[in-house]
Amino acid sequence: MKLYGREVSGNSYKVRLLCALLGVPVELANVDLPGGEHKGGAHLARNPFGQIPVLDDGGRIIRDSQAILIYIARKWGGETWCPSDAAPLAEVAQWLMVAENEIARGFADARLHDKFGIDLDVALAREKANRVLAIMDSHLAKNDWLALGRATIADVACMPYIALSHEGGISLEPYPAVKTWIGRIKALPNFIGMPGITET
Repeated sequence: MKLYGREVSGNSYKVRLLCALLGVPVELANVDLPGGEHKGGAHLARNPFGQIPVLDDGGRIIRDSQAILIYIARKWGGETWCPSDAAPLAEVAQWLMVAENEIARGFADARLHDKFGIDLDVALAREKANRVLAIMDSHLAKNDWLALGRATIADVACMPYIALSHEGGISLEPYPAVKTWIGRIKALPNFIGMPGITET
């Protein structure tokens, strides 16, 4: 199984993290974003949106990190990581949407600005991130995990860019429950880190 992405990509990392937690081997194929490889013919054949990550599982191509998490969780993780019944699935899915929207446009955008020099409204991105942090801190002050009282792909989807918040000028110090939750994820068996997220 091959993952087209980058080691410094939070979206690529969340896929690699889930694979590690489930003991599923995956090979990272580095896509040269600065060189424009993601806009070239070979990658556009895999994902016409020109984005990473893209998973190739024996010729089955899955794009978008949240969709890839669902695919891997259902294929190898079963009900524990991504339930099939309507209500628990919706509880997990609502956090996947937060990862795709509020976290991406907050934390990930702020990191794009500070770390990679992308021109965007970083003040707005940080404002969005702190709004998400306030909501999540309140939720996590009463719950160990985002959904279902256990680790699921909801946590895997949301954690990376929050844990990388320091690379976008966002402090987690006012949000102790969020910091504790990140520590809880890092304590899961087979956890792996990435640049900017240590394994301890």
